[in-house]
Amino acid sequence: MKIPRLERLALLQRQYHRSHPWRLSNGGLYIPHSYAEMKPESLSYWDDVGFILNGRRIIVWWQHPRYVYANAVEKNAWQEVGPSPRDNWLFDGATKNYKTIGKSGKRKKVVSYTSREPSQAQRQFYDLLHETSARLSAEGIDFDVSVSLKWERLNWAMGVSLVAPLEVRNESDLASVAILAKRLILGQTKLEAEFAGYSYGRIDWLREQKALL
Repeated sequence: MKIPRLERLALLQRQYHRSHPWRLSNGGLYIPHSYAEMKPESLSYWDDVGFILNGRRIIVWWQHPRYVYANAVEKNAWQEVGPSPRDNWLFDGATKNYKTIGKSGKRKKVVSYTSREPSQAQRQFYDLLHETSARLSAEGIDFDVSVSLKWERLNWAMGVSLVAPLEVRNESDLASVAILAKRLILGQTKLEAEFAGYSYGRIDWLREQKALL
């Protein structure tokens, strides 16, 4: 039984693919990022890669478990510090900057704004947040990250959110992410088989943080 909403999304995906072609590499991949600054020993955190499968555009949003863990550290820091002061310093109290227009020199228009300094409470809040985040990062938190795969139907592609312990330092490594994603989509393998019993936690985080020092 066909589901109208899903059929429409599939149609929109094919239409978008025809009218907005990807610039693909020689290996048939959409590679949006550069690896010029990556070193052989660099730790990787996240990346995107796209490819075409059965006439449909697939976009893979890959994350290393350490990136998920790092986000959890930041989230815990925010929760520990609490809500920030209500100080909209970027906009409230900003100074208008004008530019003279016209031959008479009497007309002016706003061309930019200069934000005021944040309040003392706001500065203290972010100082405390930075200190808390640094402490939790140094200590680690009780949090474990497993491999995962999630699908999302978009009106321009099929989105795949993939959490897997790979290192992506160059286009060849990124191709490995695409190959794994494709095999998972086609049912040729499962994450549980590729990374049996894998879990990233405090011990892994602290070991990597020590190596970065």
